[in-house]
Amino acid sequence: MSTRSQLRFVHRNESAAEQNSTNRIAQVYRHSDGYPKSVLRDLAQLKQLLEKTRTERGPSYAAAQFIFLETLSSMGLYIDEGRDRSIRADQPDDLLDPSNMAHLEQPLFLLGHGVENPVNGIHGDEEYLYVVELPTRTPFDEPAEWTVKVSDHAGFPRWDGPTDSAFEQASWQFQGSLETALEELQAESA
Repeated sequence: MSTRSQLRFVHRNESAAEQNSTNRIAQVYRHSDGYPKSVLRDLAQLKQLLEKTRTERGPSYAAAQFIFLETLSSMGLYIDEGRDRSIRADQPDDLLDPSNMAHLEQPLFLLGHGVENPVNGIHGDEEYLYVVELPTRTPFDEPAEWTVKVSDHAGFPRWDGPTDSAFEQASWQFQGSLETALEELQAESA
């Protein structure tokens, strides 16, 4: 069963009005594994990668990189291991050839995420909302803490159609650093 979620990537030091007026919100739909244990683990992995490679560039880049890493990590689930071919790291264009996916009924790794228009809110069938607050920094600054907000399970308006006020009306089970969220919410689910 899918656990759908929406993640909003924002700059921490901007108000909601500033983010909306400067179009600084990047919103991602995640079709499955949207429960806190999974999302927070993936965000921590993303943060670590961006810090080590010094490629953190703000909300839109983080959202795009989140989708990219999610696609890469889920791709292996859909490769037919019974075939005589494997994806080789030295030939990444192998992945871009649709004929290499003909054996898949539907390559779901291409469908598991979407870029959303924050004005439209959410679909209405999500179970969790997340706000990922990134520090305002330059590529030359030292890594800084990410903060997150994690909604209560279905703790926001849900109906069929755009729910543009869901993030404003959500009840939040956690607000704080990503590291603390990992410790507290993973301990609860264990």
